[in-house]
Amino acid sequence: MKTQSHFEPPHDELAPPRKPDLRVAIVLIEQFTLTPVAGFVDSLRFAADRSFDSRQIYCQWDWLSVTGEAVTASCGLPIATTRPLDPDARYDYVVLAGGLLSGVMNPAPELLVYIQQLVERKVPIIALCASYFTLGLAGVLKGRRCAVHFTVRDEFAALFPDVRIVVDKAYVEDNGIFTCPGGTAFELAAEIISRHCGKRRAQKGLEYLLVNDEEVQRSTDSGVAHVYQDPLVQRAIDYMRTHLDSHCTLKQLAMSLGCSERRLHRAFLLNTDQPPAQYWRQLRLQQARKLLSDTSLHVTQIAYATGFSDASHFIQQFRKCYGETPHLFRKFRHEAERLVRP
Repeated sequence: MKTQSHFEPPHDELAPPRKPDLRVAIVLIEQFTLTPVAGFVDSLRFAADRSFDSRQIYCQWDWLSVTGEAVTASCGLPIATTRPLDPDARYDYVVLAGGLLSGVMNPAPELLVYIQQLVERKVPIIALCASYFTLGLAGVLKGRRCAVHFTVRDEFAALFPDVRIVVDKAYVEDNGIFTCPGGTAFELAAEIISRHCGKRRAQKGLEYLLVNDEEVQRSTDSGVAHVYQDPLVQRAIDYMRTHLDSHCTLKQLAMSLGCSERRLHRAFLLNTDQPPAQYWRQLRLQQARKLLSDTSLHVTQIAYATGFSDASHFIQQFRKCYGETPHLFRKFRHEAERLVRP
């Protein structure tokens, strides 16, 4: 007899689509610090359900370890995991939960290979607490900015001299790798949830976890967006972000940057593994999803505001990317927000 998955919502007319907005794998490393992991996953939990039943609907997460067996936190609490590492499993983010140096400095070879595979596949990685040491040992931080706790700055710098250390940020993002050296990880979780589920879903967790959202907003605003080593790519992306409603062609963009269209195309493939047109369209669709979640603008208005030629083209691209129409996306998310409001 086939049983219903615990991820599936009741079969009613308000049931959200089966595909979640956000899928996360949390990889526990022996002697991990409990606080940032708890803060991050509790933020997901509040954003995941229409009510407060902790069902994994809009957000889903798995607990992983190298062996698939329980992992003990630095406070002595064992946490059961749901599956071993699987390089073929599809996640929007993979979180590394580290803690004591004895754990993050002695990773299993399988974990290092897994991290390298994630980077090759362009899967964003989030390193909580001291798991940036494990990223360094995997060789994926060279040339990147990395948020490091001030107490281990000298030790980290001695081991990884080619990493650009930051000690005054709650978290740093550089080309798909997030490093969050301590604290509760509420700020980082709110940013991730806002990107994928909308600001109101992120706000729900902050309110019920009694987090000062003004402090979170200041931290998020001071956070670092993707940083690419090629200045040309970074300047192009900065232009794209500020001209999401523009119908500027790639040829015009290249001219404004003082380079050829061919050079721009080649630089994007090397740095982002995507052609510039696809990257720009992805930025437009991400902004459109935020507008659908956070405003009452008509779909046609959103289409024009994000640079699409008409609503039909926008709907086609949105469905292709997210597996549902803008109308259905807004219907389910706004209904969810109505149900959680007092």
